[in-house]
Amino acid sequence: MTLDGFPTRPVGEIGPLDTPWGRGRATDLAVGQRIRAVVMTVGPDGERAGLSLAAAAYPELWAFLSGLQPDCRLTGTVASIESYGVFVALDEGPAHPVFPGVGFITYAELSWTRFESASEVVRVGQRVTCVFLQIDTWNGEARLSLRATLPDPFLAFADAVDAAGGEGRAVTFRGRVTKLTPIGVFVRVADGVEGLVPVEGADVSDETGRVVVPDRGDVVVGGEGDVAVGDEGEVVVENEADVVVGDQVHVVVTRVSREGRRVVLAWVGAAAGSGR
Repeated sequence: MTLDGFPTRPVGEIGPLDTPWGRGRATDLAVGQRIRAVVMTVGPDGERAGLSLAAAAYPELWAFLSGLQPDCRLTGTVASIESYGVFVALDEGPAHPVFPGVGFITYAELSWTRFESASEVVRVGQRVTCVFLQIDTWNGEARLSLRATLPDPFLAFADAVDAAGGEGRAVTFRGRVTKLTPIGVFVRVADGVEGLVPVEGADVSDETGRVVVPDRGDVVVGGEGDVAVGDEGEVVVENEADVVVGDQVHVVVTRVSREGRRVVLAWVGAAAGSGR
């Protein structure tokens, strides 16, 4: 579409979700229709401008969101827990015209530790303080992080390993087996921290701790939750370590990658079960 005052360039574009929330989509607009929108982005060549009808429809909400600074802290009340995240009704700013709250926390930003349900971390009506991450322009939300207000257990673990591993000393931990995968065995070595004992023959990246297992299928795997797929699409799990989930084992830390947030382990005595 052409913009007032710019008869040729830039050309304005409205994405399919950049319309007022709950009021249809951009495809509902008609050729020749006059609209009012907020410029969200301008292409590097100045040829195209990304527009938002939603931001123009709710100027108070947009003014509030655009005034937030990254990493600032916002307080509010948990308004709703959904399967895709948690809505927070913020103490500051206007209410959202559609959703239970302007603040939104994805599951990944709720906690550093693993959980099965968001209700294990927060409850409706709970007061929370979160770190602001960014604006979700499609939904008119402030993306928040609850875990950013808490100490990162991975960094604390990495610091502890660095402190204990001076002068070439091996750092040994007792932990619980949490998962058996095609690339090895995951062991919880601290609250919120799991490491991997790779299968024999695995290649471990020095920089990121990423694990690659040759000849284990089509998928290169590198962390918890990844799977390897066999030639016929089957998931391949081989328990070379002779352990089961729940076993208490002793492991040695061989590598901690702060960049990749991965911990690589080895069995004490280089044999599975020797520390059980």
